[in-house]
Amino acid sequence: MEQGLFTANNVWMLVATCLVFIMHLGFMTLEAGFVQKKNVVNIIFKNAMILAIGLLTYCIVGFNLMYPGEAFAGGFFGFSGFGLSMPEGDAGAIDYASGGYTYWTDFIFQGMFAATAATIVSGAVAERIKLNSFLIFSVVLVALAYPITGMWKWGGGWLNTAGFYDFAGSTLVHAMGGAAALAAVLVLGPRRGKYFPNGKIKPIPGHSMPLAAMGVFLLWFGWFGFNGGSVLSADPVAVSLVFVTTSLAASAGAIGAFVVSYAMFKTHDLSMVLNGILGGLVGITAGADQMGPMSAILIGLIAGFIIPLSVVFFDRIKIDDPVGATSVHLVCGIWGTLAVGIFGSMAGLKQLWIQVYGVLAVVAFTFVFAYGLMYLLKVTIGIRVSEEEEVKGLDVEEHEMHAYAESVEDSSFQMSVK
Repeated sequence: MEQGLFTANNVWMLVATCLVFIMHLGFMTLEAGFVQKKNVVNIIFKNAMILAIGLLTYCIVGFNLMYPGEAFAGGFFGFSGFGLSMPEGDAGAIDYASGGYTYWTDFIFQGMFAATAATIVSGAVAERIKLNSFLIFSVVLVALAYPITGMWKWGGGWLNTAGFYDFAGSTLVHAMGGAAALAAVLVLGPRRGKYFPNGKIKPIPGHSMPLAAMGVFLLWFGWFGFNGGSVLSADPVAVSLVFVTTSLAASAGAIGAFVVSYAMFKTHDLSMVLNGILGGLVGITAGADQMGPMSAILIGLIAGFIIPLSVVFFDRIKIDDPVGATSVHLVCGIWGTLAVGIFGSMAGLKQLWIQVYGVLAVVAFTFVFAYGLMYLLKVTIGIRVSEEEEVKGLDVEEHEMHAYAESVEDSSFQMSVK
């Protein structure tokens, strides 16, 4: 193995890891902006805990579930032991890509992905779920459901054998997280006062659109590592192509959401455009390395079209998702996976069929797993805060603090008490 190539690959993979880490800040600020002021501390707390939970559970069990080395049970399951090993020789160099990179780099890059699934759920169940119930749900989801379905493709399981393609996770990260979010929301129910018996829907706007916009741009920035790192090497042509297709799809997603939301609502809805950007990013993720510029634009544009239609659809059937996670991650994740069979280098009816049953298998497994887990929590420790707690806000009831000082006097008083 040529040392210079090995070093270049390893450095790029670590830079990509840092970019994916920044995505968690993006999720945090996006979700904080989209919730009410009285629930900001709660959503930040959940996002901080999710990253910690994700890395630790992935270290203890998830990594070896997802990459067992040898799958059994027909390629549906594999496990190679608890914890991380201490590889011998050349710093645990592996050969997943040209030149390879270290075992430790492989773990930390994949570990940053693992926490993302639970982060997707966090926004969808915001403002009414018990904190401890959500944390237990996140531990089990990231420790078991995410690595099992991830192994089906990335760990050499049955979907990989079948020829299913998911470059960076439209299905294995986003649709998986979106399916878990949908299941959790169905068990949890909508926020109080969101839907009326006569069919009227009450808008519950987020408290800070600047925070939400900052979150989206942090996510876009981090997506260069999410997709660019999934090349698994510092190959200059492959990485730069992925940067281009990722950005073009995000841009087209913004335009698509802008056009459709304006046609539907006759107003320039910032939240739709922001989610359109994310929809474009999710849509291109499955095939970012296979698409040309025009295909990437079309994939992002269609994802942008989907966002307002999907958000309105879920609202009309009384599925309350404060941040639009089910639309962005589940619906656009499915679209992006299917797009590989339509626009990718392997496009054709055979590949499209493989993409269809691959994404349906992951979504179905995750939905059943998450629904069962959330229902079990519901009938045991409970998952929903009381009506009084929901009205007052989770910041006060769960954390006994405010995200923002209520007034200058209150702020001065708190400082004096400290």
